[in-house]
Amino acid sequence: MKYLLVSDIHGSLPRLRRALDFYHAQHCDMLLLMGDIINYGPRNGLPEGLDAQGIVAALNPLADDIVAVRGNCDSEVDQMLLSFPILDDYALLVDDGLRILLTHGHVYHKDHLPHGRYDAVITGHTHLWELSVSPDGTLCCNTGSITFPKNGNPPTLAIMEHGVITMFTLDGEPLASLPIPRRTRKNT
Repeated sequence: MKYLLVSDIHGSLPRLRRALDFYHAQHCDMLLLMGDIINYGPRNGLPEGLDAQGIVAALNPLADDIVAVRGNCDSEVDQMLLSFPILDDYALLVDDGLRILLTHGHVYHKDHLPHGRYDAVITGHTHLWELSVSPDGTLCCNTGSITFPKNGNPPTLAIMEHGVITMFTLDGEPLASLPIPRRTRKNT
């Protein structure tokens, strides 16, 4: 499977369209959304092309191929508009034996995880992209934001395929790539 990883759309239809163009051009199988989909949030300015109904119209046809988690700006009202679940704080994706935690980052993040063993933790929330391996061997990926990147970073998203995560700019330029470490399980 080939996954596109996106976070922090914050209602910007032009940015979502660019991400979906990338999704289709890369022939991805699924879209993984790490929250903050429709609402721009009170701490952010108004995004370019703010269009809640346009976001809904662009994403709902892909509902069968979307896994999403709740961001701090997502609400029950947003869920009423979207045809795929968005209100869980995290989801566990298992791909080729790799255990991948999807979460926004405001409740759970690389330094505070729900109980369990994860080979990779994928977040958003900070609007700062990251691709690193923690001391315990867990790959940590923050997809940044396609709408409100911080600290002079470009808008970013990522692709996960064959156990490798590659970070890209929204323009499709690769920034970094890391394999998800395969750790051996302890038999008890």
